[in-house]
Amino acid sequence: MRVDAGLSRLLGLSRTVVATLAEDGMIALDGRAAGKSDRLTAGSWLEVELPAPDAPAVIAAPPELVGGMTVLYEDEDVVVVDKPVGVAAHPSPGWTGPTVVGGLAALGVRVSTSGAAERQGVVHRLDVGTTGVMVVAKSEYAYSVLKRAFKERTVDKRYHAVVQGHPDPTSGTIDAPIDRHPKHDYKFAVVAEGKPSVTHYDTVEAFRAASLLDVHLETGRTHQIRVHFSALRHPCVGDLTYGADPTLAKRLGLQRQWLHARSLGFEHPADGRWVEFVSEYPPDLARALERLRD
Repeated sequence: MRVDAGLSRLLGLSRTVVATLAEDGMIALDGRAAGKSDRLTAGSWLEVELPAPDAPAVIAAPPELVGGMTVLYEDEDVVVVDKPVGVAAHPSPGWTGPTVVGGLAALGVRVSTSGAAERQGVVHRLDVGTTGVMVVAKSEYAYSVLKRAFKERTVDKRYHAVVQGHPDPTSGTIDAPIDRHPKHDYKFAVVAEGKPSVTHYDTVEAFRAASLLDVHLETGRTHQIRVHFSALRHPCVGDLTYGADPTLAKRLGLQRQWLHARSLGFEHPADGRWVEFVSEYPPDLARALERLRD
């Protein structure tokens, strides 16, 4: 075979890329420079020098004051914030809106430098459309301790969710694996070969068309609460992505899912004492709840 065709098959590169390597003198056959049209013969010694990969683009979080984001607690090791709707935890490809990381930078809060460049200090995340309490590590030691705590599931994460209908039983556990949706890349779903995912829930208040639940996450998969209750045919009210009724969402004035990170408890990295922080319902969720009660 020709050098360009053979190397394209061997290395999975396009023939154009192989041709460029040959032109740059980065391919040798039996110790001499090879052109793209030279022939590969059995027993020859083939050497290829690949260029260094391009450095990955760093996605920075510019300092930007985030309206509605409040600091619930801060010390030398951690900062706990109440995240508003429409704010991402950290910057990511395609996201141009505000972030918790950028909001803290604008407030002069210095966070840990551990972790990927765009998510330094971030030990857990909330969806853009989910509000509530979130902790960010300020010291390197706090980052490692909190990361381990989330991994070992010693953190108490509690959410309040309003779901359509009335789950039966009123208190229970959902143990169903979650992974990417097989057809829609932007969604997740319960799939047999997914990652283990466990959600515990209790009904706090029942309404005619919906139920307010206290949800305790044992695992922390992306969209876990939304996916699990959608799989039970009790999607979060307002969560059109996962099958919620748009008519009910409109009647309640909801532009997003009724899901709120209500409280977060963990052993403080500095001394191991148990600390817990609570976030009140934001105005849009509180209004929707009152309309359900009327």
